[in-house]
Amino acid sequence: MNLEQLRSFVEVARFGNFTRAAEELYLAQPSLSRQIAALEQSLGAELFHRARGGSTLTAAGETLLPLARRMLADADSVRRELAELAGLERGRVRLGATPTLCISLVAEVLRAFHAAHPGIELHLSEQGSRGLLDELGSGELDLALIVTSDGTTAERFAVTPLLVEELVVVSSAALPPMTDGDAVALAEVARLPLVAFSTTYDLRGATDAAFRSAGAEPEVVLEGAEMDAVLRFVERGLGVAIVPAMVLVDRPGLRSVRLEAPKLERTISLARPADLAMTAAVDVMQRTIADTATAFAARAGATMRIADSGS
Repeated sequence: MNLEQLRSFVEVARFGNFTRAAEELYLAQPSLSRQIAALEQSLGAELFHRARGGSTLTAAGETLLPLARRMLADADSVRRELAELAGLERGRVRLGATPTLCISLVAEVLRAFHAAHPGIELHLSEQGSRGLLDELGSGELDLALIVTSDGTTAERFAVTPLLVEELVVVSSAALPPMTDGDAVALAEVARLPLVAFSTTYDLRGATDAAFRSAGAEPEVVLEGAEMDAVLRFVERGLGVAIVPAMVLVDRPGLRSVRLEAPKLERTISLARPADLAMTAAVDVMQRTIADTATAFAARAGATMRIADSGS
C-alpha cells in the first residue's frame, strides 16, 4: 500500500467513476485500475462494487475511506512542514529599510535572524521610504521597513505599523547639557549650532517644516550629512541634531532631550506586497522584526511606544 494508491482510491470514491478519477489524477484509466487492484490485493478485500453505471464503496471501502483521507492529509502536512524547514535552511530574504533604521533596528534584526538561520541569504536595500515602496512594488524586495506619517500607502501593499517614536534633540555627552529642564522648545534649538541632514532625508523635510511652523530659523553649522556622520559630528561637539529616539540605543557618547509640545513623532511600519503569499523565511523575518521592535520600545522608554492598529 502506498500514497499513490490511496489517492487513487479516494478520487474514485469521490467521483464514483474510474474514468473521471483518472482524468482528475492525470492517469490513464488502465493505470488507475491497476493501482486500485494492487491496493485491494494488499488489503485482501474488494473496495468497490463495479457496475456499468459507476462504482460504489463496499463495506471495506467505507471503512478505509476516512482512514485514507487522514493519511493523505498527514502526508501533505509533513510535506509542507519539511518544505518550510528547507526554506529556512536555504533561500533568501530581501529586506529594505531607511538609513536611520539600518543603523539601529535593522542591525539587531539581521543579527538575530542570521544567528538562528545562517543558511538564508540576506539582501538589504537602504534608501528612503518612497524608493523602498517602488522596489517593493516592482518585486525587488520581500519586506520594507518604512516611515509613515499619515498611514496612507498604495493599496497594493499590506502595511503594519510597528513603532511610534519621538524625534529628540541630541548633543555631545562630553559637553554641558543644552538645558536644565527635561524638554526644550524648537525656538531654543534654533539658537544652537545645528547639524542638519541631507535634503534627501524625509527627516530633514519634517524638521524644516517644524521650524517653519514654530516661526524659527535654525543656525545650521553643517548640512548634507548622512545619519551615521551626523551622530559622529554631534558626539565630537560640532553641534546638536534632531534625530529619532531609536538611534540613541547603545550610544553613550550622546545626550538627548525631548522636545516640548508639539512633539515631533514618526511611525515605523513594515510593508509587504498585499497580493503575494510569504515564504517561510520571509514569514520568520517578519516575526523577527516585530519581536525586535518590541524589545527596542522597552529599552527606549517614554520616547518610543508600540504602534496600535490605528497608527
